Amino acid sequence: MAYEQILYAALDGVATVTLNRPDRLNAWTGVMHKEVKAAMRAAADDPAVRVIVLTGAGRGFCAGADMEVLQGVRAGASASGAEPPFDPAAGADFSKTYSYFPAVPKPIIAAVNGACAGLGLVISLYADMRFASDAAVFTTAFARRGLIAEHGASWLLPRLVGMAHAADLLYSARRVGAVEAKEMGLVNRVIPHLSFMDEVMAYAGMLAREVSPRSLREMKREVWNAQFQTLGQAIDAANADMAASFVSEDFKEGVAHYLEKRAPAFTGR
Repeated sequence: MAYEQILYAALDGVATVTLNRPDRLNAWTGVMHKEVKAAMRAAADDPAVRVIVLTGAGRGFCAGADMEVLQGVRAGASASGAEPPFDPAAGADFSKTYSYFPAVPKPIIAAVNGACAGLGLVISLYADMRFASDAAVFTTAFARRGLIAEHGASWLLPRLVGMAHAADLLYSARRVGAVEAKEMGLVNRVIPHLSFMDEVMAYAGMLAREVSPRSLREMKREVWNAQFQTLGQAIDAANADMAASFVSEDFKEGVAHYLEKRAPAFTGR
């Protein structure tokens, strides 16, 4: 597929999706919305891809919805409901306009290289992990635009940073630097800007090479679905998944490569 507003590349088990409107700090449009979803579908369907990195071109990750085309964003987003789910076993909540990242059956790392605001911040929250450049700046922005906690931010933020920090970020819409974001729990790591993508890709490559794609797929589903389960339900779901893992090819390889003291050759089966 030819893309207009993103870049897509897959190499050595890692797919990189780059928001590519650097002159607008990668502000989100209806076209970008459709292209990111298409790229996620391509990565999900490609057996050679094991990890997905989402980042931005230039100085920004995503400055939020493009104010000049905001109506087009809304119109473009409304059509996504007719598409098949990424993972039918994922919770129904992970099939909304922007909430489908948790249903993509491969880990998604948001590599936040710069400005991350509004809808751009929400998109990053749906990733499994967030790595931030030390040049990154975060803001919810909504309260300063007369808006609300959009697209599930009121559910996502408290789970990541706690109620008090979530209230602070949402109510004030103040700008938060990368170090403070890590202290809150908003991001996993802060990385020097000059080595940022090298370190992100090193981590993604480690996941692609050294761990079972089947384990990643099953664990991702378990972790996200568990947000709607009791402890007992999560245990029962894990017990049901365990039986299949014991007869999987990746389990056999996981034991074999450990005993034989060699690099793993996981297949995802």
